[in-house]
Amino acid sequence: MTTLVPRWRVRSSFGAPAGFAVAAVLLFAVAPAVLSDFRLNLLAKFLCFAIVAVGIGLAWGRGGMLTLGQGVFFGVGAYIMAMHLQMADAARLGNDVPEFMEIAGIRELPSFWKPFASAPVALLGILVLPALIAAALGYGVFKRRVKGAYFAILSQALAAALAILLTGQQSIGGFTGLSDFRAFFGFKLSDPVNRRMLFFFAAAALLLVVALVRQLMHSRYGELLVAVRDQEERVRFLGYDPANVKIVAYVVAAFFAGIAGALFTPIVGIISPADIGVVPSIAFLIGVAIGGRTTLLGPVLGAIGVAWAQTALSEEFPSGWTYLQGVLFIVVVGFVPAGLAGLWPMLKGLLDNRRRATPPAPVAETLPEPATEKVESR
Repeated sequence: MTTLVPRWRVRSSFGAPAGFAVAAVLLFAVAPAVLSDFRLNLLAKFLCFAIVAVGIGLAWGRGGMLTLGQGVFFGVGAYIMAMHLQMADAARLGNDVPEFMEIAGIRELPSFWKPFASAPVALLGILVLPALIAAALGYGVFKRRVKGAYFAILSQALAAALAILLTGQQSIGGFTGLSDFRAFFGFKLSDPVNRRMLFFFAAAALLLVVALVRQLMHSRYGELLVAVRDQEERVRFLGYDPANVKIVAYVVAAFFAGIAGALFTPIVGIISPADIGVVPSIAFLIGVAIGGRTTLLGPVLGAIGVAWAQTALSEEFPSGWTYLQGVLFIVVVGFVPAGLAGLWPMLKGLLDNRRRATPPAPVAETLPEPATEKVESR
């Protein structure tokens, strides 16, 4: 007995690997060959934002959780990486504390710095701590059925509180943050070859994150997450706990943000409270909304596009970019809720509806020719 596979399943099975192959070629071959070292470093920074956006797309687009505090988890990963790099530089110079502590008059290394002097512990902290914070916060919030605007305000307040806390702590750089990193796990950051290596790390991390989210979206959990977003009470009636479903998505998004922050620190060379507060958290969200929060690639393209536009336009219009960003966000949310990724399906649907509404053109009836009598010649 022959089983016929639907055509759309064949397309989807081959379309995803082809898309990842094209993205890999663009990131690992075309971008390094076309862009200068400066532009390539900028693109690496934008890829870090895209990693955060993928997690927001999962939590907000699929789960309906308006996460306005992803800067918290981004900052946790970034500061852990910065602390490790600072202590590694101090050890190579033979100092007991990093240079900024010596300038500030701090002669003894704070106790919470010491575990991150070890590279394995620092990497483990980057992967685990943001997820643990998100799990604890999510358990306390979602188990109490806090959602909607209340959850958004709470997450935004958490980001503001962390930024204020870091600003007042001179032991972690205070308002200026941590900077002047000389090496990344033994590789000199002043070497252009090592800078390109960081770009490849960011590109590989982005592809892995997108692949993981795609698997979640097409799994049973992905369907359950969408069901919780649309009909939470019905899901609870079916025997599932919507809080647990939301916690998983929230933890995954925090996990991605921590990785992005850890990559952001050596790529940019500085991390400060200004990079993890309310404004960066909202900027992450704007990129996801503009790109298309319910799609897989929409958050990626939106985050990269918004970051690139901010860098390009703010050079010529320093004070006008913020207004342009706000107008673009309002236009997309008000008129294209699905984002730029949903623009083509919307236009296609309008064309199909117009085609169906247009009556078919009348067909002219062909009348038979009058019969003519043949006159026989005599």
